[in-house]
Amino acid sequence: GLRIHPSASIGVAICPRDGLQGEQLISRADTALYHAKNSGRNRYSIFELGMDQELRRRQMLEADMADAIEQNQFELYFQPRLDLASTSISGYEALIRWNHPSKGLVSPADFIPVAENSGKIIAIGNWVMETACRMAAEKLGEGTISVNVSPRQFAEKGFVETLELLLDNTGLAPERLEIEITESILIEDDRLAVAILNRLKALGVRVALDDFGTGYSSLAYLSRFPFDTIKIDRSFVENLKNEEDAVAIVDTIIRLGRALDMRLVAEGVEEVTELEILAARGCHEIQGYLLGRPAPFEHLQ
Repeated sequence: GLRIHPSASIGVAICPRDGLQGEQLISRADTALYHAKNSGRNRYSIFELGMDQELRRRQMLEADMADAIEQNQFELYFQPRLDLASTSISGYEALIRWNHPSKGLVSPADFIPVAENSGKIIAIGNWVMETACRMAAEKLGEGTISVNVSPRQFAEKGFVETLELLLDNTGLAPERLEIEITESILIEDDRLAVAILNRLKALGVRVALDDFGTGYSSLAYLSRFPFDTIKIDRSFVENLKNEEDAVAIVDTIIRLGRALDMRLVAEGVEEVTELEILAARGCHEIQGYLLGRPAPFEHLQ
């Protein structure tokens, strides 16, 4: 009695172009499948030369990640958020950085997708959450600490219980922690998402919808899920000074958020003009290079 909409990711290798032996063809089709999944899923990908090299690079990163936590290679950087009404720092977003012993700083854009696909994001996400809460409780004043949570971490059995224990152990007040999630979490299993979000709310933890405006159904989610904060994506903010449409969209998002009693945080603010436009339209907070780049705790001003 249920209508389902199955989808598939497909990897393709072509004989004889990509090989003559069955084992080689299947291996290269699997490489193409990996590429299809990393390109957004629900699509096909045909093997091309160079995909093997990319796969090997990812496999090396995955192997290195196994030792990264034990060897303290990960670091937390913090980016401040400014309350526009009080002109004071309202909190920080915790952002992971990987200081690889031979490669130097590895971009999160490179290793987070690998961690997601391999399942190592669970251990990495738990480390980020614990470190961020401990730092916030001990060193970051009274403001909020925002932590990004991956879809796999969010859906992991015992996520809320682990978080509750972590708050007890670190002494961080639940209302000072803000979980940032993206629309992809809501798409995968909206019933599970609602249940987890309601439990987080009951615990006292704040919840933010990150990258608002970039997904397919963000508007509908605002009435269905218990968010405290909307983070306006930087793609809108960077066009404020040049495009009237961008101003109109941001103005609408701010009005909507305020009507729903949610806080509005604009990401990627780099110029004073952008700040002035956002402040004039009632945005609550800003975050971006204008205020400060992500930095280790000891470099925060």
